[in-house]
Amino acid sequence: MVESVAEPPFPESDRVDREPAPHPLLEPVLGFLGVWRGRGRGGYPTLDGDFAYAQEVSFGHDGRPFLRYEARAWLLDGDGVPLRPAARESGWWRLQPDGRVEALVTQPTGITEILVGHAGEGAVDLSTHSVALTPTAKDVTATRRRYTLADGDSDTFTFVHDLAAVGQPLQHHLSATLRRAVGQSTPPTSSWNSSVQ
Repeated sequence: MVESVAEPPFPESDRVDREPAPHPLLEPVLGFLGVWRGRGRGGYPTLDGDFAYAQEVSFGHDGRPFLRYEARAWLLDGDGVPLRPAARESGWWRLQPDGRVEALVTQPTGITEILVGHAGEGAVDLSTHSVALTPTAKDVTATRRRYTLADGDSDTFTFVHDLAAVGQPLQHHLSATLRRAVGQSTPPTSSWNSSVQ
């Protein structure tokens, strides 16, 4: 007989004011904790044209120096109506001293990226260290990802994704602006807007 476990005994958090306490190495990325939603535009020379999409991105931690990352997107028509699922990925940002970041990002399309970069001053900049592909995956050779919290607005961040794939050089592929849907970047104070959950 297999004993069941009701729920994991060690919680994960997408907020800085709840247990577990964030690991000190997460300091440069604490502003990204939470769930974010927004819209963006994309394109690439091998596609028929530009496209609009919506995206949800979430970041959480379990008290160790790792940030859990998940993103999912869906295509939108000209009126903003969802058409179909698009990109989806998950992974981990491994924070190192001095704001260095090692990231692992896996996509269901058979692509796994290892990226390296830096986090600081409200931004994370990651570039490809290596890419692993399943035998039937699209040929991706490099990416660059930039996540930037808006100046003076800890509830908005921009995402820019450059891509080198299918024989094309590294170039712009995606950009989006996302608003915080869950969590907050700093512990609540008397001036904290309690409408953000």
